Amino acid sequence: MNSQDFSIITLVLHASIVVQLVMAGLLLTSLASWTVIFGKLIGLRAVRSGNEEFEREFWAGKNLSDLYNSVANKVNSAPMERLFASGMREFLKLRERRLDGQAQLDGARRAMRASLQRELDVIEGNVGFLASVASVSPYVGLFGTVWGIMHAFVGLANVQQVTLATVAPGIAEALVATAIGLFAAIPAVIAYNRFARDIDRIAIQLESFSDEFSNILQRNAMAPAAPGTPAAR
Repeated sequence: MNSQDFSIITLVLHASIVVQLVMAGLLLTSLASWTVIFGKLIGLRAVRSGNEEFEREFWAGKNLSDLYNSVANKVNSAPMERLFASGMREFLKLRERRLDGQAQLDGARRAMRASLQRELDVIEGNVGFLASVASVSPYVGLFGTVWGIMHAFVGLANVQQVTLATVAPGIAEALVATAIGLFAAIPAVIAYNRFARDIDRIAIQLESFSDEFSNILQRNAMAPAAPGTPAAR
């Protein structure tokens, strides 16, 4: 490679096979990371929108049994809707069995806790992958750089006169691996921090709704009704 050929593509093509494999792996990882980032952006936006829409409907004063029936028949429901449905389903089931009010309330709370954990597991999906990319990619890139520099110096062993012109291309090739590692890691770090904050807000929103809904169910549990009687607020 002459002194004119210092473009990124030329440096990659002249790198050793190990460094090229490292670069290829990092580029594929970066592509997967961006796929997760865009997918999670769309997914979290849909979750927030669905939760807010249901929360407005919930506090509009609609009868709980009617609201439950509409949610149960919905195909694509929001996490808050599924949380509500799980608690309401268990509450109505225990109410039909004529159990005491505390048993009805405890059952509904357990069902909502389990539902909340399932929803958070789904919402947090693939976020851990971004954390792994953010922490591992720079070290993988550094490994490629170290290997490339070692390979460059070994190639200079038989050179009679070592100058900057003979050393620079090999080192430049190796440093591209570190640059690609950072290219993969930096967006993953930023996205992970952003998503972690968003998921924390969603978790707090769901937990608050669960507590508020529990208070409503407690009032219903203290007023025994015959089987089939709609649940009120």
